[in-house]
Amino acid sequence: MKTWLLCALLSCCMLSAAHGQYKGNGYWHRERVVDHGDTITMIHILPVYVFSRKVDLRRYQKLVEAVRKVYPVAQAARAKMDEMEAELTRLPTKKAQKAYIRDVYAQIKEEYSPVLKKMTRTQGRVLLKLIDRETEYTAYQILREFRGGFVAGFWQGVSRIFGQNLKSQYDKEGEDRMIEQIVIYYEAGLL
Repeated sequence: MKTWLLCALLSCCMLSAAHGQYKGNGYWHRERVVDHGDTITMIHILPVYVFSRKVDLRRYQKLVEAVRKVYPVAQAARAKMDEMEAELTRLPTKKAQKAYIRDVYAQIKEEYSPVLKKMTRTQGRVLLKLIDRETEYTAYQILREFRGGFVAGFWQGVSRIFGQNLKSQYDKEGEDRMIEQIVIYYEAGLL
């Protein structure tokens, strides 16, 4: 009885796969009839990313968890920065721009302070790298642009005390190669 049920279930799965249209993380399938009634099967298989791992598994898993937690924050930072740049070019005076920057700073502080306070050092380091990846500006450059050189210098000093660096740049070919691989997996929906 169990064998018969398993065979029926397996054949149903194979029939549904033969008709295709699975659009999850795998493939889609479609048939097309050409000139003389011939049928051509078209199968599109999504790319599979394979990277070598030459690190210990525990460190890699820690990095995966860090990217999962902070990558959405880095994407939100990119969106907020694009929105701010568009709004700042629209505002007529320096005074209006400074008031707008203060308002946005207060909103960001209120929204992200609880998240940032719960981050580990590794997550903070990964966030700094991913902000540079997403916005093409280091955290120090962003602070200097929107809050001024004194504030940027102050926070750079505080971050150096805790072993971080706001001026750290993202190097996807060098030391941040593993983060880039994890981000590719994350964007593909594999994590």
